[in-house]
Amino acid sequence: MSFAVLTALAGFAFVATVTPGPNNLMLMTSGANFGFRRTLPHMFGIVGGVSVMALLVGAGLMALFDAVPVLGLVLKVLSVGYLLWLAARIATAAPLQDRDPDSRPMTFLQAAAFQWVNPKAWAMCLSAVTLYAPDRSFLSVAVVAAAFALVSFPAISVWAWLGTVIRQWLSNATRLRIFNVAMAALLVASLYPILGFGA
Repeated sequence: MSFAVLTALAGFAFVATVTPGPNNLMLMTSGANFGFRRTLPHMFGIVGGVSVMALLVGAGLMALFDAVPVLGLVLKVLSVGYLLWLAARIATAAPLQDRDPDSRPMTFLQAAAFQWVNPKAWAMCLSAVTLYAPDRSFLSVAVVAAAFALVSFPAISVWAWLGTVIRQWLSNATRLRIFNVAMAALLVASLYPILGFGA
């Protein structure tokens, strides 16, 4: 892979991971509700999950979806159902002072597993492998996965940080409720292009 292609791949990975989507909206919500440090496992889980997904997509999952198109529909239904459930949980989260002391952000494994029902993660990985590893050789697929591993953490950490910036403002229960409902609504809205209604 030439330097120009590597640069383009890094740019693609950065733009794909820094733009709004389910991961980033949940990170912003987690940053606001739990703080940056407690959100770190969630961030590392996203990085690990997307990187492993890119590897597996290049190793044959893409061919499986081509061969059995109904799997795409099953994935879409599971993804929509899970995202709607997450949106409901975010919208109904208790104010900080009323929250169960055992309440916690997503763990590393939960965030990594979430990528498998995250429509944006699938779209990113399928597009990256198609564009930057068309031969699907181990080396080219590994480079795509490595690009996501290196670039996505700084990109997504901005969202968790933004959540912490507004955390003090959200110490008011009413404002926190409005914020959580707005984040839940945006999470549901992020399904719009995935469901085929948008471009």
